[in-house]
Amino acid sequence: MSYHHLTPFERGRLDTLHKQGHSIRTIAKELSRSPSTISRELRRFKDHVYEAEAAHQQYLQCRNQVGRKGKATHELIRLIEEKLEATWSPEQIVGRLLSGKLCVKT
Repeated sequence: MSYHHLTPFERGRLDTLHKQGHSIRTIAKELSRSPSTISRELRRFKDHVYEAEAAHQQYLQCRNQVGRKGKATHELIRLIEEKLEATWSPEQIVGRLLSGKLCVKT
């Protein structure tokens, strides 16, 4: 089964139906979603009133933080740029970094 996230339209519809007092199951049928999906979405805002726009903004913010974090520091990037400008090849830079003869932490 393929899964996909709620769209802004679905969140807006969920918001409207929830404020009208519809049950989670009724909202789920209306949106052709699992009641669990609706329940989890509403539970994310259990301390506040569910707002579709705020929910979507939170989703986008979390979505931007997904994935592997980079290991390159600003200092390392600056060092690499300096060596590239000095016509070092990427292989030379990597070799020197791995051999420990270039210090990135100073």
